[in-house]
Amino acid sequence: VRPENDLAKAAGLDLCPRGHIRVDASLRTSDPDIFAVGDAVCTHDCVLGFPTAAALAGPANKQARIAADNALGRAETFRGTLGTAVVRVFDLTAACTGMNEKLLAEHQVPYLTSYTHPGSHASYFPGAEQMSIKLIFAPSSGRILGAQIVGGSGVDKRIDVLATAIRGHMRAADLEELELAYAPPYSSAKDPVNVAGYVANNILKGDVQIVTWRDIDSLPADHVLIDLREQIELDMSGSIKGALHIPLNTLRGRLAGLDRTKTYVVYCAAGLRGYIACRILMQHGLKAKNVSGGYMTWQPARGA
Repeated sequence: VRPENDLAKAAGLDLCPRGHIRVDASLRTSDPDIFAVGDAVCTHDCVLGFPTAAALAGPANKQARIAADNALGRAETFRGTLGTAVVRVFDLTAACTGMNEKLLAEHQVPYLTSYTHPGSHASYFPGAEQMSIKLIFAPSSGRILGAQIVGGSGVDKRIDVLATAIRGHMRAADLEELELAYAPPYSSAKDPVNVAGYVANNILKGDVQIVTWRDIDSLPADHVLIDLREQIELDMSGSIKGALHIPLNTLRGRLAGLDRTKTYVVYCAAGLRGYIACRILMQHGLKAKNVSGGYMTWQPARGA
């Protein structure tokens, strides 16, 4: 999205590298008598403070109120944007908030990710739709840096909760304790946001080590893939090439045949059975890692 900045250029206002109008925290331009708001201004993100531009109606409206207050003598401050956005694509909803991996990598900011695939509400109540949640968080503090969600119903609700959590400088552990409205038609006793917090915090606490879908093609020679799913699941959707097939309910009986010099990279459909398998393997003195988000994340990401 390119800014329409002809008027700003004609007025001799300072511009940012991509052509957006440079403003300070009061939304005043380089000319103290001129304020600017909306899609054409360069502000900052409120996660890490990096310069950014958000072509979104929400931030534009908030900026307009602040600029008007300041133009009339008040002292209000625009505290930045998360870039929270949602879009409907046929029957799917896609939403995002906060930082993404590309921006964090560009600014050399360390981060971790987790993937979860919960239902929009309790599975026993008709009409539950699956969503996929990617949570991005700081490896040291666990602070939530960003999130992306794709799915059916309930995506907008969860991205709004996560946007609020980021604004409040909350950590992954804090998501575990959020008390969100629950009744079977609307959620589960452990809301998808709670589950995302549990999974991320398991990583932070060292209860499980993960690999992401990107890591699968470059695993070291001493890493062995194990597919934990049932045979019917493999028949329906395939498997990762080279993976051993050991269904989770047979794993304990197969432990004696595993090589203790190897690291076992386990995966299931969505990640839960992988976590359980890792705990079993680790408690028997074996080295194990879980594929974050399981086959449900790897398959579409790799185009399999």
